Amino acid sequence: MSDVLIVDSGVANLASIAGAFRRLGTATVVSSDSSVVRQAARLVLPGVGAFGAGMAAIRNGGLDAAVRDAASRGTPILGICLGMQMLCDASEETPGVAGLGVVPGTCRRLPSQVRIPHLGWNRVTPDPGARFVTSGVAAFANSYALQECPSGWTPAWTTHGVPFVAALERGPLLACQFHPELSGSYGAALLERWLTGAAARATTTNGALPALPALPALPAGLLRRLIPCLDVQDGRIVKGVRFQNLRDAGDPAEQAARYEAQGADEIVILDVAASAAGRSTHVETVRRVRAAIRIPLTVGGGVRSIEDARQLLSAGADKVSVNTAAVRRPALLTELAQAFGCQCVVLAIDARRSVERWEVLVLGGREPALPDAVAWAHDGEQLGAGEILLTSWDRDGTRTGHDIELLTAVAAAVRVPVIASGGVGTREHVAAAFAAGADAVLAASVFHDGDDTVVGIKADLAVRGIGVRR
Repeated sequence: MSDVLIVDSGVANLASIAGAFRRLGTATVVSSDSSVVRQAARLVLPGVGAFGAGMAAIRNGGLDAAVRDAASRGTPILGICLGMQMLCDASEETPGVAGLGVVPGTCRRLPSQVRIPHLGWNRVTPDPGARFVTSGVAAFANSYALQECPSGWTPAWTTHGVPFVAALERGPLLACQFHPELSGSYGAALLERWLTGAAARATTTNGALPALPALPALPAGLLRRLIPCLDVQDGRIVKGVRFQNLRDAGDPAEQAARYEAQGADEIVILDVAASAAGRSTHVETVRRVRAAIRIPLTVGGGVRSIEDARQLLSAGADKVSVNTAAVRRPALLTELAQAFGCQCVVLAIDARRSVERWEVLVLGGREPALPDAVAWAHDGEQLGAGEILLTSWDRDGTRTGHDIELLTAVAAAVRVPVIASGGVGTREHVAAAFAAGADAVLAASVFHDGDDTVVGIKADLAVRGIGVRR
């Protein structure tokens, strides 16, 4: 297979993309040199974050002309997420800033009646004639998208409030609003087809593409996520009750790979000692886990600055989780969102029930910090958080179920996705959290101790009529 040049625009999760191609046996080169980009046999234009920042980075390096020239010559190009949007004419996210103009159209904000960002797994359905894209379920992280297909292109579609373009094809150019590098076996197969130029399936004798087998019936829109959490300390998974009496629970990379094989939708790594120790998360642990999995990875613990977040994203994280530092300096949420996009910023809230409300704890549950966790969730969204990771300190590790009252209150107070954490002991607890408004459920002890599995819980959810990726 040909080598692939990944365009380094400064706004991408390069470790995830490079790792995906490495697993396919393809060498990659990462470069921001326009002369190198012009000579590449295959180009990947990735990106996360804001349209304006992405285009500024592209133009500052003279990469805009290089990418346009490559497209005009018929060079195979893969645009991913923000990379796809930058290939378009413009985006409502940054009025007045022109895109690369390779794909006609303007990206528009998704509707306000659904949670934004559009985070998680959603169904992809291609129009007839698609060469690379097949029907399947892929990982998304976007707030803006093309909502009309430009003439001369073959689209695939998904729905979040409204139908929008999940992918576009024309000749050797493939633009994906989703992240194929984070979409498990579905994404890996798509990347391989783009590399080889092979059609997704053979044509019939009359040249038409035969119909694909129908996917299992799924509700339109985002599927519910089930997320194993790896609390780590000194490079090992630990688990306790209410953040105390921690015990060893295995190797992070090995466990993450095992959970992905069971159908986990995402992995969360939280360095439980980093904030209290005044240090950053161990980057090597992040690299090892990223190398072992093909699904989204969120990392938290000790993130106090843009540079801390940048190191984790460069090591393979797709989102960063902040807790203590955001409470002490709320502007950090805004700074991270401006640098990397709100879809990369997770506000972790450890909440303990008080007399009438829930107070916010910091330093791994060691200290009370704010009087009202629900108000803090709302404020965090306004400051730039794109997701809330809500942990009930009272229920953490107890396996007695979530604090449903807390979860319901926070889910009603924000318009961003909410991850419920703390208390999973049975399959009924997971279903109850989704019924209370959670977009995802995070669990640890029930998986680490072998009392249940990701695949088992998902099978139970499906029986209950809750849409999950299987």
